[in-house]
Amino acid sequence: MTATSALFLSVFLASTVEAVEALTVVLAVGVTRGWRSGGLGVLAGLAALAVLVVGLGPALTVVPLQVLRLLVGALLLVFGLQWLRKAVLRASGRKALHDEAALFAAHAAAARSQAIATSDGVDAYAFTLCFKAVLLEGLEVVFIVLTFGANAGRIGLAALGAAAAVLVVTVAGLLVRGPLSRVPENQLKFVVGVLLTSFGMFWSGEGAGVLWPGADAALPVLVAFTACLAVGYTLLLRARTPRVDASARAGS
Repeated sequence: MTATSALFLSVFLASTVEAVEALTVVLAVGVTRGWRSGGLGVLAGLAALAVLVVGLGPALTVVPLQVLRLLVGALLLVFGLQWLRKAVLRASGRKALHDEAALFAAHAAAARSQAIATSDGVDAYAFTLCFKAVLLEGLEVVFIVLTFGANAGRIGLAALGAAAAVLVVTVAGLLVRGPLSRVPENQLKFVVGVLLTSFGMFWSGEGAGVLWPGADAALPVLVAFTACLAVGYTLLLRARTPRVDASARAGS
């Protein structure tokens, strides 16, 4: 795996996870309270993200590359380790698996329970919920695109990976009109955690002055090392931990 393909794959998979989580909320609101207000919330969330990208994107270009790599690498390392920690706990049975079908049902039930209060024909609850879902999950996608893209000098490629993920998930969700429970989100989070952690180690090391053997060729080695370590911890914890009851499978 080359550094370029690893960059695209990391952004695509991470964006897929975030898009699935945002779409779960939007679909639950749409099928229970109507699509107009929810759609307006989605558009408002996307507009807010666009303003943020316009504001933050140029700012990253004035930061010295060495400092940028150290800062971004450290942030990705923390971010990736959080994902990887949760993925290992889920895979080992110490944390309930993420269940999109259960989350969809919970969001739909909450949406049905709220009284419909409109302002100028807009359902405030549906608008706010969809706006918040798109903005919060989108912020993580923006963070990944800007940090990966700026650090590697390939913002266009990173943006393409994110756009492809959002497009695939959106089309699939609109066709199904329900939770994307067949998406292996728990496994995706494990893989993304490995990739983000590996990139974090690689770039923070470069920023700190580390000369990796083979330059970019060291990245696949870090990915393999991180994956083996994560699988090892998973197997160790699985052998020592009773499984979480299936009825609790709605972890975030």
